[in-house]
Amino acid sequence: MLGWFKRKPEAFFSEEEKQRIVAAVQEAEQRTSGEVRIYVESRCRFVDPVMRARELFFALKMDETEARNGVLVYVAMKDRQLAIYGDEGIHARVGHSFWNAEVQKMLSLFNRNDYAEGITVIIRVIGEALVKHFPFNRETDTNELPDDIVFGR
Repeated sequence: MLGWFKRKPEAFFSEEEKQRIVAAVQEAEQRTSGEVRIYVESRCRFVDPVMRARELFFALKMDETEARNGVLVYVAMKDRQLAIYGDEGIHARVGHSFWNAEVQKMLSLFNRNDYAEGITVIIRVIGEALVKHFPFNRETDTNELPDDIVFGR
């Protein structure tokens, strides 16, 4: 694992909020073969948060899911930047307009300083898109990636 990945608890969320976010990931993934991960850090190392999300997506090996249907929700709290990065399987089905619309929904909740709710809502919406295009198959689907929040610097 790369040195800048840390799993230390951050002060960005209360314990209850962290549990709510992880529960939303788990609920979404129970109905789809898709995978959702959340990455939260203080500052975005790049000018473009999509490029940072892309870097993290590959560093977290999210491109190794069988159906290429992983989705990373990236948030840089202090820089107030965010991005959603979907692998080629899901991106081919929903496209740029879907991701852009969902980022706008998150921003509206973030603008009210309700970060945990914004993330939870977006997880549910992403989960619905994944269910539509990659429904759960009890016989073949496994949880390919951890459900916990990844905290960076």
